[in-house]
Amino acid sequence: MVKQATTPRPPILLVEDTLSLQMVYRSILTGAGHRVSVAGSAADALAQFRALRPQLVILDLVLPDRDGLALMQELQAIHAETTVIAITANGSVNRAVEAMRAGAHDFLVKPVDETRLLDAVRNARAERRPRAGAPALAAPDPDLDHEPLTDTAGFIGSSEPMRRIHGTIASVARSMATVFITGESGTGKELCALAVHGFSARASGPFIALNCGAIPQDLLESEVFGHMKGSFTGAISDKPGAAAAADGGTLFLDEICEMAPALQTKLLRFLQTSTIQPVGSTRPKKVNVRIVCATNRDPLDAVRRGFFREDLYYRLFVVPIHMPPLRDRGADVIEIAEAALHRFAQEEGRSFHGLAPDVRDLLLRHPWPGNVRQLLNVIRNVVVLNTGGWVSLDMLPAGLASDSVAPDAHAALPAHPGDPATLLPTPADPLVGLTLAEAERKLIEATLARHGGSVPKAARVLDVSPSTLYRKIDGWKARAG
Repeated sequence: MVKQATTPRPPILLVEDTLSLQMVYRSILTGAGHRVSVAGSAADALAQFRALRPQLVILDLVLPDRDGLALMQELQAIHAETTVIAITANGSVNRAVEAMRAGAHDFLVKPVDETRLLDAVRNARAERRPRAGAPALAAPDPDLDHEPLTDTAGFIGSSEPMRRIHGTIASVARSMATVFITGESGTGKELCALAVHGFSARASGPFIALNCGAIPQDLLESEVFGHMKGSFTGAISDKPGAAAAADGGTLFLDEICEMAPALQTKLLRFLQTSTIQPVGSTRPKKVNVRIVCATNRDPLDAVRRGFFREDLYYRLFVVPIHMPPLRDRGADVIEIAEAALHRFAQEEGRSFHGLAPDVRDLLLRHPWPGNVRQLLNVIRNVVVLNTGGWVSLDMLPAGLASDSVAPDAHAALPAHPGDPATLLPTPADPLVGLTLAEAERKLIEATLARHGGSVPKAARVLDVSPSTLYRKIDGWKARAG
């Protein structure tokens, strides 16, 4: 069957005046397969908007030449169907509320977490797609993350562990069985979920991803099940939750073990009845959703420690898939690196011949604590900072060679730089005179700084729930205000 040629959708318009943040956000979005156009001012944004007519705009509300909220309203006046995700500075939640009242689909608070940004974009696009059974108005969106599955770097590889995973997915994809994916951070758990969705009979339906660890617990119920206008302060309109948005498709619940106990009870009821009840609603609604969930923790250990309901665990743990760490995938490292080199070179307009033999040897020896995500970052760094040719050792990021050890020596490595022990103040920064609360804050802030402000990543290093960190950060802000 000949696949019909399609015209690519307009790119996402990113409006951000800080050059460094432009580069960060654009890198995250393009790395996830999205096309992005960048504007650094309101005037530039307005000109690009008129020329490109993007369906999705990511808009910083503080711009040098105009108020971002006023710009958002003008953009929506030009094209009412435009979806806007607003970005606001930390501590400016009132501005975010104003934006939501003015019609923004979602808002992000700086520093913007990578997972939260991609989830917001994916959910915004998914809500524009027709539900199952609706007439097809257009060809499939080439910018959506699950198109095409065969071009997903983390799933490249012919190692025995990956062959087993591909076999499992082929066996279970077309069933309604719940899939529970485990594995270290960066191993490709979401790509596995996308593969399950993409090879299922629901592939034409929406794929909605929700990171349970990246959303404050007091908002998580609304994000999953939705809410009705007036059900709580700030609920200015009805909002369908992720479960309703995934109707006819797949709902992916990442970091499932971070879900609050009260919400776990409601999720169990949802799994048993296939009905949702938005916050503030008196009427349950039937939805047809396939659940795929993931965690980088040991779910049984979470059950034993009382963090995760045992009955929910057994309800979800129907088809387990464990994503192996990259260090256990042998020559897959080279396959992924070469595929990524080709893709990134095309994106950046560079010409690379391939990996030099000593580089291949180094990549095979490296323990890759950050797994596939770390490898992709290394290859992107090489492509961005070099003009082309054969990738040589001197092109690799500083420190990569010295950090590489034989795989069987991985267990003997000293504490990883992200471990709490390496973040404690040195004798040159004595703790004498600090209260326990002050010392705790010092450690938390150091961990957040080490991980680029990512609360979920810091929570994993500190072995606490992200909601614990969110509560502490909110408490510091309240006392400071």
